[in-house]
Amino acid sequence: AIPRQIPRVDWWLRPIPSALLAGLLPFGAGFIEVYFVMQSLFGAKAYYAFGFLALTSCLVAMTTALTTVLFAYLHLCAEDWRWQWRAFVNGASSAVYIFVYGLVYWASRLHLSGVSNKVLFLGYLLFISGMSAIVTGTIGFVATWAFVRVIYSRVRVD
Repeated sequence: AIPRQIPRVDWWLRPIPSALLAGLLPFGAGFIEVYFVMQSLFGAKAYYAFGFLALTSCLVAMTTALTTVLFAYLHLCAEDWRWQWRAFVNGASSAVYIFVYGLVYWASRLHLSGVSNKVLFLGYLLFISGMSAIVTGTIGFVATWAFVRVIYSRVRVD
């Protein structure tokens, strides 16, 4: 048996553009809380809105799940069956925006003196971005896995 070729896809369904597009919505859902967390960590402000942070985290999780399921569906409609790593990367790509926003926040709001403060800021930013990538990537993969199981359990082969 000769395996069937995957047809060419549009530019926005390629791995990097689809990941960048999929990461934009979850980042947009939690953008304001990222600003307040950055301000409390590095701007000597007290953060006391943990209820809003929990609500925003739930909203980001739902947005990540829906966005990765949508992109997985679009990939499957384009006859591309390789959804596993793309679902994880599409979910985790919001961390790229968090990292870039952290660099923009550093350039526009912070005035860090000394090398140790800059290394500490970049270390914290990498840690926050990395943990966000792992969490949102896992959410995206699990949601897409459940979606694919449901749609393929409904397929009738007669």
